[in-house]
Amino acid sequence: MLLAFGVRLLLYRLLFLICIILRSVGQGNAGITSTFIRSEWPSVDIPLDNEIFSIPKVHNAPQQVHITQGDYDGKAIIISWVTIDEPGNSKVQYGTSKQKYDFTADGTVKNYTFSTYKSGYIHHCLVDGLEYNTKYYYKVGVGDSSREFWFQTPPNIDPDASYTFGIIGDLGQTYNSLSTLEHYMQSGGQTVLYVGDLSYADRYEYNKIGIRWDAWGRFIERSTAYQPWIWSAGNHEIEYMPNVGEVLPFKSYLHRFATPNRASHSTSPLWYAVRRASAHIVVLSSYSPFVKYTLQWSWLQEELKRVDRRKTPWLIILLHVPIYSSNSVHYMEVSHLEYTLQCVKR
Repeated sequence: MLLAFGVRLLLYRLLFLICIILRSVGQGNAGITSTFIRSEWPSVDIPLDNEIFSIPKVHNAPQQVHITQGDYDGKAIIISWVTIDEPGNSKVQYGTSKQKYDFTADGTVKNYTFSTYKSGYIHHCLVDGLEYNTKYYYKVGVGDSSREFWFQTPPNIDPDASYTFGIIGDLGQTYNSLSTLEHYMQSGGQTVLYVGDLSYADRYEYNKIGIRWDAWGRFIERSTAYQPWIWSAGNHEIEYMPNVGEVLPFKSYLHRFATPNRASHSTSPLWYAVRRASAHIVVLSSYSPFVKYTLQWSWLQEELKRVDRRKTPWLIILLHVPIYSSNSVHYMEVSHLEYTLQCVKR
């Protein structure tokens, strides 16, 4: 028996030695987790005059419409949109029948500047008190410029609730982006879990960054106006550019995309949690402090105590930088967070 063990140990050592030799001469695949090779990298950005970025023709019509979960348990929605010419109003009309709106909700409006760019009027409106498993129709805008959409609320919080999430990250606005979005829309997904790097607008000249954000908002509207996208931020949302006076990280992102952080007692819209169907979803920020005793770390300790696997057996953590990855671009960027999560006691 000891002899057999010794033989196996010798074979393991020989195999390890062979791998080292192959790697040293470039014949091995150590560290490669997939054989997939992109046919084209990087993909080409779609020109701004392409019809997928088209602007509504009616004066001051709402555009860039998107929705996200508005509370902790899925009975509220935040509806966001932009009007370019003037503020209009931030009212949402909604109901359970098409073109018949029994309820209204009032929102807020704001705008911002980035370098020489000035944004349109960005509206956010919380619609709460909704029923589970119900289709709602809603209208935003004023008079002839108004536009109508719909969404479906999730099932109630239940361990057996069936629900389909899509996961998208690093979408951008290339021809590959369009292919990805169309593929998702045909998949039957009910809610997107977005893992950061949205528009890639930061790759453009300073005065064009906001223009590309607007284009991206119109690009994704075909999905985001009809189902929630749960947002998290990546490095391309930081946009720290002190040479043009822009020193507030995540400025465009925080103005354009609302999150229900207060519903989970978070002090920042960059990290928060929601429950949806049978899942408890925790959103973290890779580029905010997360070591021990920071605000994000302290919040996470408390939020994980609220996880009840009897009600939500699926615990999903959204984070832009992968903790375990062979991607050299983000290598060991979140090693501190990896340690923090591994040390969390449940």
